[in-house]
Amino acid sequence: MVCPEFSHPQSSSPMAKPRNRSFWCLPDAFLVFGVAFLALLLVASFWSFFTPTPNFEPTVTDPPSKLSMNPVDCSESGFGVNLKSDPKDPTFYDDPEMSYSLEKPVKDWDKKRAEWLKHHPSFAAGARERIVLVTGSQPKPCKNPIGDHLLLRFFKNKVDYCRIHGYDIFYNNLLLHPKMGSYWAKLPVVKAAMLAHPEAEWIWWVDSDALFTDMEFKLPLERYKNHNLVVHGWPKLIYEKKSWTSLNAGVFLIRNCQWSMDLINTWSSMGPMSKDYEKWGQIQRLTFKDKLFPESDDQSALVYLLYTEKEKYYDHIYLEGEFYFEGYWVEIVGGYENTTERYLEIERGAPKLRRRHAEKVSEQYAAFREEFLKEAGNGKGSWRRPLITHFTGCQPCSGDHNLMYAGESCWNGMVKALNFADNQVLRKYGFVHSDLHDSSTVTEIPFDYPADEGPW
Repeated sequence: MVCPEFSHPQSSSPMAKPRNRSFWCLPDAFLVFGVAFLALLLVASFWSFFTPTPNFEPTVTDPPSKLSMNPVDCSESGFGVNLKSDPKDPTFYDDPEMSYSLEKPVKDWDKKRAEWLKHHPSFAAGARERIVLVTGSQPKPCKNPIGDHLLLRFFKNKVDYCRIHGYDIFYNNLLLHPKMGSYWAKLPVVKAAMLAHPEAEWIWWVDSDALFTDMEFKLPLERYKNHNLVVHGWPKLIYEKKSWTSLNAGVFLIRNCQWSMDLINTWSSMGPMSKDYEKWGQIQRLTFKDKLFPESDDQSALVYLLYTEKEKYYDHIYLEGEFYFEGYWVEIVGGYENTTERYLEIERGAPKLRRRHAEKVSEQYAAFREEFLKEAGNGKGSWRRPLITHFTGCQPCSGDHNLMYAGESCWNGMVKALNFADNQVLRKYGFVHSDLHDSSTVTEIPFDYPADEGPW
């Protein structure tokens, strides 16, 4: 509602004395007309003073039938959850003994989380599939001259993916535990995210040097319904080869439950916060002959738990090897052009895939596309877009890299991967990068390009 004093312009009084005396010399008819006109002005003036000028915002002037058909509750978000209600009923947040720190384990988390959801029923619906993506980077500026720019683009990529699929995202650039740095820094962040987001069933950790390269693909959560942790890995490499690279801990999906809280406690006890940190490094090197560095690391620690306590952990951890839950960049980036061409070939024969559409309905078109990808395969050698391309061995911020390849191959590969992913987003906005190696130029594409042409 607009306040009356600001809803209409101030006007001079209709009772103002006339300055032109020739008015009184006009014929009687004109005099009568003038007096009547002044009277109408007087009535209108008093009416406007007591009656505010209507607000011409669309929500007010829309026909009542439309308003009744589409009620708007400003207390709810676009996903039907009430963001303005936090009842006074006590929850775990009111418990002074509750701690976000790794040093203090959380107990009865399943019960506490269920209690919170009971008091926030709008979040309970859909909670089983709700995901919060968590990522982060170092607290200080990068040493690599292009490192901060690369990290920004890696983060933008994750934001794009989350926006398309309706996921929340948290980016952390601080050490939440002073001793848990480097690859161990993720564990205190993941625990804190679990406590901060009781409405989410899953926390999805994605390293800063990993990016989504299939912006349409959604995780098959139904496949993981009986598991609490999902990582890219291979049982044979764990139990037969005893390799520390038998899984990759840079990307994992962890259920927001007590089992996961207990795992994080055990997992972090092998990290720098432990007085036995050096001992754990020695144990890992003795167990995994291909581990060349002496420090205990998060990946070797997780493999160690699976290897030494199979009965306790194996049934709860899903080793995803059917698709690129995360994929080694060296075997992926060279195939982007072929993948692009194969997808365009599909679209040339499928007008419904060429149809332009709102970004919010992208998942429907992903479902349309699946029927054409049955022969694409998955993983190495496939021409399907990899879900995540992971630049393991390349450190965009420090500039360090594995000596197996030159640094330029890392940075050039990142630019190519970022543009490959960005094209999938930009198409919804009418543009694409015509050259995957050049981030600075874009080409406008038509709403439905001819069947014998591509959009780039």
